[in-house]
Amino acid sequence: MAPTVAAAGLAARDASGHLSPLTISRRSTGDDDVVIKILYCGICHSDLHSIKNEWKNATYPLVPGHEIAGVVTEAGKNVTKFKGGDKVGVGCMVNSCHSCDSCNQGLENHCPGVIFTYNSVDKDGTVTYGGYSSMVVVHERFVVRFPEAMPLDKGAPLLCAGITVYSPMKYHGLNVPGKHVGVLGLGGLGHVAVKFAKAFGMTVTVISSSPGKRQEALERLGADAFVVSKNADEMNAATGTMDGIINTVSANIPIAPLLGLLKPNGKMILVGLPEKPMEIPPFALVASNKTLAGSCIGGMADTQEMIDLAAKHGVTAEIEVIGADYVNTAMERLAKADVRYRFVIDIGNTLKDAIE
Repeated sequence: MAPTVAAAGLAARDASGHLSPLTISRRSTGDDDVVIKILYCGICHSDLHSIKNEWKNATYPLVPGHEIAGVVTEAGKNVTKFKGGDKVGVGCMVNSCHSCDSCNQGLENHCPGVIFTYNSVDKDGTVTYGGYSSMVVVHERFVVRFPEAMPLDKGAPLLCAGITVYSPMKYHGLNVPGKHVGVLGLGGLGHVAVKFAKAFGMTVTVISSSPGKRQEALERLGADAFVVSKNADEMNAATGTMDGIINTVSANIPIAPLLGLLKPNGKMILVGLPEKPMEIPPFALVASNKTLAGSCIGGMADTQEMIDLAAKHGVTAEIEVIGADYVNTAMERLAKADVRYRFVIDIGNTLKDAIE
Protein backbone atom coordinates (compact mmCIF):
# COMPACT_ATOMS: atom_id res chain seq x y z
CA MET A 1 0.00 0.00 0.00
CA ALA A 2 1.25 3.47 -0.92
CA PRO A 3 1.42 5.87 2.06
CA THR A 4 -1.65 8.07 2.51
CA VAL A 5 -2.71 11.18 4.40
CA ALA A 6 -5.99 11.52 6.31
CA ALA A 7 -8.39 14.31 5.34
CA ALA A 8 -11.89 15.33 6.38
CA GLY A 9 -14.77 15.17 3.93
CA LEU A 10 -18.54 15.25 3.53
CA ALA A 11 -19.82 12.09 1.86
CA ALA A 12 -23.04 10.54 0.62
CA ARG A 13 -23.30 6.93 1.64
CA ASP A 14 -26.33 5.90 -0.42
CA ALA A 15 -28.81 7.21 -3.01
CA SER A 16 -30.63 9.29 -0.39
CA GLY A 17 -27.81 11.72 -1.12
CA HIS A 18 -27.53 12.78 2.51
CA LEU A 19 -24.05 14.16 3.17
CA SER A 20 -22.30 13.49 6.47
CA PRO A 21 -18.71 13.59 7.79
CA LEU A 22 -16.21 10.99 6.63
CA THR A 23 -12.49 10.65 7.19
CA ILE A 24 -10.93 10.02 3.78
CA SER A 25 -7.44 9.14 2.55
CA ARG A 26 -5.40 11.23 0.12
CA ARG A 27 -2.23 9.92 -1.46
CA SER A 28 1.03 11.28 -0.11
CA THR A 29 2.71 13.91 -2.28
CA GLY A 30 4.21 12.49 -5.49
CA ASP A 31 7.05 14.15 -7.41
CA ASP A 32 4.58 15.78 -9.85
CA ASP A 33 1.86 16.51 -7.29
CA VAL A 34 0.51 19.70 -5.78
CA VAL A 35 -1.12 19.58 -2.34
CA ILE A 36 -3.97 22.06 -1.95
CA LYS A 37 -5.69 23.25 1.21
CA ILE A 38 -9.30 23.67 0.06
CA LEU A 39 -10.89 26.98 1.05
CA TYR A 40 -14.00 27.00 -1.17
CA CYS A 41 -15.93 24.50 -3.26
CA GLY A 42 -18.86 25.29 -5.54
CA ILE A 43 -21.94 23.06 -5.65
CA CYS A 44 -22.59 21.95 -9.24
CA HIS A 45 -25.79 20.27 -10.42
CA SER A 46 -23.61 17.25 -11.25
CA ASP A 47 -22.93 16.88 -7.53
CA LEU A 48 -26.66 16.51 -6.89
CA HIS A 49 -27.10 14.00 -9.74
CA SER A 50 -24.12 12.02 -8.44
CA ILE A 51 -24.96 11.78 -4.74
CA LYS A 52 -28.48 10.60 -5.64
CA ASN A 53 -27.10 8.13 -8.23
CA GLU A 54 -29.31 9.63 -10.94
CA TRP A 55 -26.71 8.73 -13.57
CA LYS A 56 -26.53 5.14 -12.21
CA ASN A 57 -22.75 5.21 -11.80
CA ALA A 58 -22.24 6.24 -8.16
CA THR A 59 -19.67 4.48 -6.00
CA TYR A 60 -20.38 5.09 -2.30
CA PRO A 61 -19.14 6.62 -0.12
CA LEU A 62 -19.11 9.54 -2.55
CA VAL A 63 -17.46 12.90 -1.77
CA PRO A 64 -18.61 15.35 -4.47
CA GLY A 65 -17.22 18.71 -5.56
CA HIS A 66 -15.32 19.75 -8.69
CA GLU A 67 -15.24 23.53 -8.34
CA ILE A 68 -12.32 23.69 -5.92
CA ALA A 69 -10.37 26.78 -4.88
CA GLY A 70 -7.63 27.01 -2.30
CA VAL A 71 -3.93 27.51 -1.62
CA VAL A 72 -0.91 25.33 -2.31
CA THR A 73 0.64 23.89 0.86
CA GLU A 74 3.23 21.61 -0.75
CA ALA A 75 4.65 20.83 -4.19
CA GLY A 76 6.51 17.72 -5.36
CA LYS A 77 10.14 17.99 -6.48
CA ASN A 78 9.31 17.97 -10.22
CA VAL A 79 6.65 20.67 -9.95
CA THR A 80 7.68 23.87 -11.75
CA LYS A 81 4.45 25.88 -12.07
CA PHE A 82 3.36 26.15 -8.43
CA LYS A 83 4.81 26.81 -5.00
CA GLY A 84 3.50 27.07 -1.44
CA GLY A 85 1.04 29.93 -0.94
CA ASP A 86 -0.15 30.12 -4.56
CA LYS A 87 -3.89 30.63 -5.12
CA VAL A 88 -5.11 27.73 -7.26
CA GLY A 89 -8.12 25.74 -8.36
CA VAL A 90 -9.10 22.27 -9.52
CA GLY A 91 -12.01 21.59 -11.87
CA CYS A 92 -13.64 18.42 -13.16
CA MET A 93 -10.48 16.38 -13.85
CA VAL A 94 -7.49 15.31 -11.77
CA ASN A 95 -5.53 13.14 -14.21
CA SER A 96 -5.39 11.55 -17.65
CA CYS A 97 -3.06 9.27 -19.64
CA HIS A 98 -0.79 12.18 -20.76
CA SER A 99 0.08 10.39 -24.04
CA CYS A 100 -2.97 10.04 -26.34
CA ASP A 101 -3.80 12.44 -29.19
CA SER A 102 -6.28 14.34 -27.02
CA CYS A 103 -3.77 14.82 -24.20
CA ASN A 104 -1.08 15.87 -26.68
CA GLN A 105 -3.45 18.52 -28.03
CA GLY A 106 -4.23 19.82 -24.53
CA LEU A 107 -7.75 18.38 -24.66
CA GLU A 108 -7.45 16.12 -21.64
CA ASN A 109 -11.25 16.16 -21.26
CA HIS A 110 -11.43 13.84 -24.29
CA CYS A 111 -8.76 11.40 -23.06
CA PRO A 112 -10.18 7.83 -22.91
CA GLY A 113 -8.37 7.46 -19.59
CA VAL A 114 -9.48 10.74 -18.03
CA ILE A 115 -9.84 10.60 -14.25
CA PHE A 116 -12.56 12.81 -12.85
CA THR A 117 -12.26 14.71 -9.60
CA TYR A 118 -14.74 12.47 -7.81
CA ASN A 119 -16.46 9.11 -8.31
CA SER A 120 -13.75 8.01 -10.73
CA VAL A 121 -11.10 5.28 -10.46
CA ASP A 122 -7.61 6.72 -9.97
CA LYS A 123 -4.41 5.24 -11.37
CA ASP A 124 -3.75 3.39 -8.11
CA GLY A 125 -7.21 1.79 -8.19
CA THR A 126 -8.70 3.97 -5.47
CA VAL A 127 -11.88 5.99 -6.00
CA THR A 128 -11.38 9.76 -6.25
CA TYR A 129 -12.93 12.08 -3.68
CA GLY A 130 -13.96 15.63 -4.55
CA GLY A 131 -13.76 19.07 -3.04
CA TYR A 132 -16.23 18.82 -0.15
CA SER A 133 -13.10 18.07 1.85
CA SER A 134 -10.21 19.71 3.66
CA MET A 135 -7.43 19.07 1.14
CA VAL A 136 -6.61 17.39 -2.16
CA VAL A 137 -3.50 16.08 -3.94
CA VAL A 138 -3.44 16.63 -7.71
CA HIS A 139 -0.95 16.25 -10.59
CA GLU A 140 0.30 19.75 -11.45
CA ARG A 141 -1.05 19.51 -15.02
CA PHE A 142 -4.58 19.62 -13.61
CA VAL A 143 -4.10 22.60 -11.30
CA VAL A 144 -5.27 26.05 -12.46
CA ARG A 145 -3.55 29.23 -11.31
CA PHE A 146 -5.95 31.87 -9.97
CA PRO A 147 -5.09 35.35 -11.27
CA GLU A 148 -4.57 37.92 -8.51
CA ALA A 149 -7.79 39.73 -9.47
CA MET A 150 -9.95 36.58 -9.25
CA PRO A 151 -11.55 35.99 -5.81
CA LEU A 152 -11.43 32.35 -4.71
CA ASP A 153 -15.11 32.13 -3.75
CA LYS A 154 -16.61 33.74 -6.87
CA GLY A 155 -14.00 32.13 -9.10
CA ALA A 156 -14.48 28.54 -7.92
CA PRO A 157 -17.63 27.88 -10.04
CA LEU A 158 -15.80 28.98 -13.18
CA LEU A 159 -13.73 25.77 -12.98
CA CYS A 160 -16.81 23.82 -14.09
CA ALA A 161 -19.57 26.24 -15.11
CA GLY A 162 -17.11 28.71 -16.65
CA ILE A 163 -15.16 26.29 -18.83
CA THR A 164 -18.37 24.45 -19.78
CA VAL A 165 -19.71 27.54 -21.56
CA TYR A 166 -16.39 29.16 -22.56
CA SER A 167 -15.12 26.15 -24.50
CA PRO A 168 -18.08 25.81 -26.93
CA MET A 169 -18.13 29.58 -27.47
CA LYS A 170 -14.44 29.46 -28.43
CA TYR A 171 -14.59 26.40 -30.69
CA HIS A 172 -17.86 27.29 -32.43
CA GLY A 173 -16.95 30.90 -33.21
CA LEU A 174 -19.36 32.36 -30.67
CA ASN A 175 -16.69 34.67 -29.26
CA VAL A 176 -16.71 37.25 -32.05
CA PRO A 177 -17.68 40.86 -31.28
CA GLY A 178 -21.00 41.84 -32.85
CA LYS A 179 -22.30 38.30 -33.32
CA HIS A 180 -25.62 37.43 -31.69
CA VAL A 181 -25.76 34.53 -29.24
CA GLY A 182 -28.75 33.13 -27.39
CA VAL A 183 -28.32 31.68 -23.91
CA LEU A 184 -31.03 29.14 -23.16
CA GLY A 185 -31.64 28.77 -19.42
CA LEU A 186 -30.51 31.24 -16.77
CA GLY A 187 -29.03 29.12 -14.01
CA GLY A 188 -25.52 28.22 -12.86
CA LEU A 189 -24.25 27.75 -16.42
CA GLY A 190 -26.44 30.29 -18.19
CA HIS A 191 -25.61 33.29 -16.04
CA VAL A 192 -21.88 32.73 -16.63
CA ALA A 193 -22.48 32.28 -20.37
CA VAL A 194 -24.16 35.71 -20.49
CA LYS A 195 -21.15 37.30 -18.78
CA PHE A 196 -18.60 35.66 -21.10
CA ALA A 197 -20.63 36.57 -24.19
CA LYS A 198 -20.62 40.22 -23.09
CA ALA A 199 -16.87 40.00 -22.38
CA PHE A 200 -16.42 38.81 -25.99
CA GLY A 201 -18.38 41.86 -27.18
CA MET A 202 -21.38 39.92 -28.42
CA THR A 203 -25.08 40.71 -28.48
CA VAL A 204 -26.78 38.40 -25.97
CA THR A 205 -30.39 37.27 -25.74
CA VAL A 206 -31.46 35.17 -22.77
CA ILE A 207 -34.16 32.60 -23.60
CA SER A 208 -36.01 31.40 -20.50
CA SER A 209 -39.31 29.82 -19.51
CA SER A 210 -39.36 32.10 -16.43
CA PRO A 211 -40.67 35.64 -17.13
CA GLY A 212 -39.59 36.57 -13.61
CA LYS A 213 -35.93 36.41 -14.64
CA ARG A 214 -36.25 39.23 -17.21
CA GLN A 215 -35.12 42.07 -14.95
CA GLU A 216 -32.30 39.98 -13.53
CA ALA A 217 -31.02 39.06 -17.01
CA LEU A 218 -31.15 42.58 -18.40
CA GLU A 219 -30.14 44.68 -15.42
CA ARG A 220 -27.92 42.53 -13.24
CA LEU A 221 -26.23 40.31 -15.84
CA GLY A 222 -26.14 42.76 -18.75
CA ALA A 223 -28.04 40.78 -21.42
CA ASP A 224 -29.30 42.82 -24.39
CA ALA A 225 -32.66 41.09 -24.73
CA PHE A 226 -34.88 38.53 -23.04
CA VAL A 227 -37.27 36.09 -24.71
CA VAL A 228 -39.85 34.04 -22.81
CA SER A 229 -39.80 30.67 -24.56
CA LYS A 230 -43.51 30.08 -23.86
CA ASN A 231 -44.51 33.43 -25.39
CA ALA A 232 -45.32 32.88 -29.08
CA ASP A 233 -45.08 36.59 -29.98
CA GLU A 234 -41.63 36.97 -28.41
CA MET A 235 -40.40 33.75 -30.04
CA ASN A 236 -41.72 34.83 -33.46
CA ALA A 237 -40.05 38.23 -33.17
CA ALA A 238 -36.70 36.52 -32.47
CA THR A 239 -36.98 33.95 -35.29
CA GLY A 240 -33.89 33.71 -37.50
CA THR A 241 -31.87 36.29 -35.53
CA MET A 242 -29.16 34.32 -33.70
CA ASP A 243 -25.76 33.06 -34.87
CA GLY A 244 -25.69 30.49 -32.10
CA ILE A 245 -27.41 29.24 -28.96
CA ILE A 246 -25.73 27.84 -25.86
CA ASN A 247 -28.31 25.40 -24.49
CA THR A 248 -27.74 25.00 -20.74
CA VAL A 249 -31.10 23.38 -19.94
CA SER A 250 -31.18 19.94 -18.31
CA ALA A 251 -34.92 19.40 -18.85
CA ASN A 252 -36.50 17.77 -21.87
CA ILE A 253 -38.01 20.62 -23.86
CA PRO A 254 -39.14 20.96 -27.51
CA ILE A 255 -36.02 21.77 -29.54
CA ALA A 256 -37.53 22.64 -32.95
CA PRO A 257 -38.93 26.06 -31.91
CA LEU A 258 -35.53 26.98 -30.47
CA LEU A 259 -33.68 25.93 -33.63
CA GLY A 260 -36.05 28.34 -35.38
CA LEU A 261 -34.36 31.24 -33.57
CA LEU A 262 -31.10 30.53 -35.44
CA LYS A 263 -30.01 32.18 -38.66
CA PRO A 264 -29.19 29.89 -41.60
CA ASN A 265 -25.95 28.01 -40.73
CA GLY A 266 -26.59 28.74 -37.05
CA LYS A 267 -25.49 26.37 -34.30
CA MET A 268 -27.03 25.14 -31.09
CA ILE A 269 -24.52 23.68 -28.64
CA LEU A 270 -25.78 21.48 -25.82
CA VAL A 271 -24.04 21.70 -22.47
CA GLY A 272 -26.98 20.56 -20.32
CA LEU A 273 -27.83 16.89 -19.96
CA PRO A 274 -31.58 16.11 -20.11
CA GLU A 275 -32.51 12.68 -18.78
CA LYS A 276 -34.41 11.41 -21.84
CA PRO A 277 -33.39 11.29 -25.52
CA MET A 278 -34.19 14.39 -27.56
CA GLU A 279 -36.61 14.52 -30.47
CA ILE A 280 -35.34 16.53 -33.43
CA PRO A 281 -37.51 16.99 -36.53
CA PRO A 282 -35.01 16.57 -39.42
CA PHE A 283 -36.41 19.60 -41.27
CA ALA A 284 -35.51 21.83 -38.31
CA LEU A 285 -31.83 21.13 -39.02
CA VAL A 286 -31.74 20.37 -42.75
CA ALA A 287 -33.84 23.21 -44.15
CA SER A 288 -31.47 26.01 -43.08
CA ASN A 289 -28.13 24.20 -42.72
CA LYS A 290 -28.27 24.23 -38.94
CA THR A 291 -25.94 22.40 -36.58
CA LEU A 292 -26.75 20.69 -33.28
CA ALA A 293 -23.58 19.99 -31.31
CA GLY A 294 -22.47 19.04 -27.82
CA SER A 295 -19.61 20.20 -25.63
CA CYS A 296 -18.12 18.72 -22.48
CA ILE A 297 -16.05 20.98 -20.19
CA GLY A 298 -12.63 21.76 -21.75
CA GLY A 299 -8.91 21.03 -21.63
CA MET A 300 -6.51 22.45 -19.08
CA ALA A 301 -4.95 25.10 -21.36
CA ASP A 302 -8.43 26.37 -22.22
CA THR A 303 -9.40 26.35 -18.54
CA GLN A 304 -6.41 28.53 -17.64
CA GLU A 305 -7.15 30.81 -20.61
CA MET A 306 -10.79 31.05 -19.47
CA ILE A 307 -10.00 32.10 -15.91
CA ASP A 308 -7.35 34.59 -17.06
CA LEU A 309 -9.84 36.20 -19.45
CA ALA A 310 -12.51 36.18 -16.74
CA ALA A 311 -10.19 38.03 -14.35
CA LYS A 312 -9.31 40.58 -17.04
CA HIS A 313 -12.99 41.33 -17.77
CA GLY A 314 -14.32 41.00 -14.21
CA VAL A 315 -16.35 37.86 -14.98
CA THR A 316 -17.24 35.95 -11.81
CA ALA A 317 -20.09 33.69 -10.73
CA GLU A 318 -23.01 35.11 -8.75
CA ILE A 319 -22.84 33.09 -5.55
CA GLU A 320 -24.40 32.37 -2.19
CA VAL A 321 -21.68 31.38 0.26
CA ILE A 322 -22.78 28.72 2.76
CA GLY A 323 -21.33 26.88 5.71
CA ALA A 324 -20.53 23.19 5.44
CA ASP A 325 -23.32 22.41 7.92
CA TYR A 326 -25.87 23.84 5.43
CA VAL A 327 -24.92 21.57 2.53
CA ASN A 328 -27.91 19.19 2.74
CA THR A 329 -30.34 22.11 2.79
CA ALA A 330 -28.48 23.62 -0.15
CA MET A 331 -28.97 20.41 -2.12
CA GLU A 332 -32.73 20.53 -1.45
CA ARG A 333 -32.84 24.12 -2.65
CA LEU A 334 -30.71 23.33 -5.71
CA ALA A 335 -33.16 20.59 -6.69
CA LYS A 336 -35.86 23.30 -6.75
CA ALA A 337 -33.58 25.76 -8.60
CA ASP A 338 -33.77 28.02 -5.53
CA VAL A 339 -30.34 29.65 -5.84
CA ARG A 340 -28.97 32.73 -7.61
CA TYR A 341 -26.91 31.20 -9.13
CA ARG A 342 -24.34 29.01 -7.43
CA PHE A 343 -23.86 27.79 -3.88
CA VAL A 344 -20.24 27.89 -2.73
CA ILE A 345 -19.21 26.11 0.47
CA ASP A 346 -16.83 28.02 2.74
CA ILE A 347 -14.72 24.94 3.42
CA GLY A 348 -11.84 26.78 5.06
CA ASN A 349 -13.88 28.40 7.81
CA THR A 350 -16.72 25.92 8.38
CA LEU A 351 -15.79 22.32 7.50
CA LYS A 352 -14.01 21.69 10.78
CA ASP A 353 -17.02 22.70 12.88
CA ALA A 354 -19.45 20.78 10.65
CA ILE A 355 -17.65 17.49 11.17
CA GLU A 356 -17.01 17.69 14.90
